[in-house]
Amino acid sequence: MTIPLWQPSAERVATANLTAFLAQINAECTVPLRNYAELHRWSVEKPEAFWSAVWSFCGVCAEQRGETVLRHSERMPGAEWFPEARLNFAENLLHRRDASPALVFRNEAGIRRTVSHAELRREVSRIQQALLAEGVKAGDRVAGFLPNLPEAVAAALAAASLGAIWSSCSPDFGVRGVLDRFGQIEARVLLGVNGYPYGGKQHATLSRLREIAGQIPSLRRVVLIPYVGEEPPLENFPKAAWYADWLAPHAPREPTFTQLPFNHPLYILYSSGTTGVPKCIVHGAGGTLLQHLKEHQLQSDIKPGDHFFYFTTCGWMMWNWLVSGLASGASLILYDGSPFHPDGESLFRIAEAEEIHVFGTSAKFIDAVHKAGLTPGKNCNLRTVRTILSTGSPLAPESFDFVYDQIKQDVCLASIAGGTDIISCFVGGNPSGPVWRGECQAPGLGMSVAVYSDDGRPIVGEKGELVCTRPFPSMPLGFWNDPDEHRYRAAYFERFPGVWHHGDYVELTEHGGMIIYGRSDAVLNPGGVRIGTAEIYRPVEQLDEVMESLAIGQEWENDQRLVLFVRLRNGLELDDELRERIRRQIRGSATPRHVPARIVQVPDIPRTKSGKIVELAVREAVHGRPVKNLEALANPEALEHFHNRSELQS
Repeated sequence: MTIPLWQPSAERVATANLTAFLAQINAECTVPLRNYAELHRWSVEKPEAFWSAVWSFCGVCAEQRGETVLRHSERMPGAEWFPEARLNFAENLLHRRDASPALVFRNEAGIRRTVSHAELRREVSRIQQALLAEGVKAGDRVAGFLPNLPEAVAAALAAASLGAIWSSCSPDFGVRGVLDRFGQIEARVLLGVNGYPYGGKQHATLSRLREIAGQIPSLRRVVLIPYVGEEPPLENFPKAAWYADWLAPHAPREPTFTQLPFNHPLYILYSSGTTGVPKCIVHGAGGTLLQHLKEHQLQSDIKPGDHFFYFTTCGWMMWNWLVSGLASGASLILYDGSPFHPDGESLFRIAEAEEIHVFGTSAKFIDAVHKAGLTPGKNCNLRTVRTILSTGSPLAPESFDFVYDQIKQDVCLASIAGGTDIISCFVGGNPSGPVWRGECQAPGLGMSVAVYSDDGRPIVGEKGELVCTRPFPSMPLGFWNDPDEHRYRAAYFERFPGVWHHGDYVELTEHGGMIIYGRSDAVLNPGGVRIGTAEIYRPVEQLDEVMESLAIGQEWENDQRLVLFVRLRNGLELDDELRERIRRQIRGSATPRHVPARIVQVPDIPRTKSGKIVELAVREAVHGRPVKNLEALANPEALEHFHNRSELQS
């Protein structure tokens, strides 16, 4: 009989926000809800009552809520949430005015800055005035080519306070990658930095910013933040101003908050862009706010005054998710730089120093720390950490073991999953429930999550397609420049009409949780048998010699054969003995059908800028087809290792 890796104490359950929320619901329900599963069932069967209760419990600030919670509930897409509401997203994040920290910034170079809630409001007011002076109005786009700085948070909130739309990417993007994003949305104001530190080096950005600005005709102003080095003259940089000079005419005052409809656009996020120009996904203010409040307070148990950290860049939706922590009264810990500089325990030392309560990172980071043989729990005092969040890719069962063996035993390890598409999660944490090895804990409250077979039947205990069968508030408003919603509907609603098809290959478990096997479009299909790539990565990466792996299906003799690429520890060579051990490991952990036909060593594996490996790009490279939009990759040069491999010619 298996037992969970972790169970919350009675005290932790008693003090959880989720328990208080359940008590609020039960005070109004005729039939009491006894546990998370019953609460989830009620939340999807009674969406109006559930989301109304979230609004009340989480204290949404609004000029008006209105009587109607959900209109056209039968439409997907097309449902309308809180159609009479008027609110402002930024007002909800800036409700605190005290001297306690709102933002604590740390970077790999050792810089530390603190911005209080009162100071953040004042900075937002000055940026707000500067944006107004540039003619920015509701619906205009303000873009950030920025590291994870306090100024990025302040600028995003200033844009939101006016009803302008914020969009950002990290400064490691090349010119083409930025133009493919900000050029599409015709940004009016662009904020950037003169450079940034990463991996112990400084990387300049001014020349790229100058080139970018010259190719976006809609830009009225480029604002430069002097993050590293000097502030050179800007004579050869039209429309540019240094941040301090841009703000100089504007004294701090109380910010104003334009009251807007629930579905007023707030953010534009982007698909990865590894198969073409990225899709510009528009998210609404009300849906983003309500989803994040629910996920932070009920599913991550964030409380006022908590120190909330997520390792992310401004180019990943987890940055937007982190910023919303201000609405729950948390202090945000911002980090910029390499998570492995000067070593793999840097972030854990920050967790100790800043007394972090909720520590968020990627599955790849946890795996890398594990592979490096590090023991953060022994070397760092993590007494305040009560929740560890992981996302970005499936968290392997062995990584669950590692967290509890070498990071902390008494911690809620929540493997969460959703994405840029919904700026939130389909599955998330349950602070009052157990953690089972290799499983996401629970479906998100209010999210009618199911798994469908290829022919559209709901299944449990089998692998299939992750879907959501009912509307939810953070569904995108649509794609930018897609007036008839053709591309939007094609992306999510063509496979199973009237149902959101997310594109993850998953399985619902007997515990009510979920196992994720990878992206559906990367699923392998040798001999007509569907295999999730995570089913291969998990056993292979248990081997000490293998640092990382990537699997694709190679078109071969009118079928598909499975090819596995491995990155080994420095100095190791792939020989027949190691190949055979890899095959035995896969066969013993999965099935003979999972065993690759070819195993090939490569020095590096390409990934997106948010750290996800890119099976589709590698598949195209192996087949000699062009890989579109290399700008989306953090290390596009790695693709060269997959072209014309002699091992794959026979």
